[in-house]
Amino acid sequence: MDQSASLLGRADHAVFLDCRSLDSELVPLGLAEAELAVLVMDTGVKHSHATGGYGERRAACERGAAALGASSLRDVTVDDLPRAQELLDDVTFRRVRHVVTENQRVLDTVSALRSQGATAIGELLDASHRSMRDDFEISVPELDLAVETAVQAGALGARMTGGGFGGAAIALVRLGDLSRVQVAVDNAFGEHGYSQPDTFVVFASDGAARN
Repeated sequence: MDQSASLLGRADHAVFLDCRSLDSELVPLGLAEAELAVLVMDTGVKHSHATGGYGERRAACERGAAALGASSLRDVTVDDLPRAQELLDDVTFRRVRHVVTENQRVLDTVSALRSQGATAIGELLDASHRSMRDDFEISVPELDLAVETAVQAGALGARMTGGGFGGAAIALVRLGDLSRVQVAVDNAFGEHGYSQPDTFVVFASDGAARN
């Protein structure tokens, strides 16, 4: 996904990537027009994928897909979740629910961006973080604090990003609220005894090109 975004990106657009077919579409973000920014909140917590349980999560997803008669959770829909809950143990079900609902949130986000613009995706970001925190369990307290504090300080929505078990979160913030959100996150980390996060604004830009 990172390589595709780096190659296919275009200024102020999102890359809608089909990871099965590798087909892609550019979806306008409209952040500049809406006077919004993407704030990165790097917690400084190091990723620990090797020991962080990703193998267990992949195995759970494969078990869940097999139990539902699907080759991949890509072929499972939100409507299938009640049956999945009947068939699967609690942990496996929650892993499956995260993947299935996250796939749907991607589709919903693309639809919202096209029909309403970036101001409409805040709750989808929030729901995504809750799912990663509660169902997939790949968040850490520092990421949760950054997300919760940013939203309380005025961000339209926020979620952890990357592989989890550490790393960074992003928040969708009105330009006029940027300083307030950054200060709130800094203060919250200090109050909890965490190292100060690195916060900065990023922009969707053109992908790599050959001159």
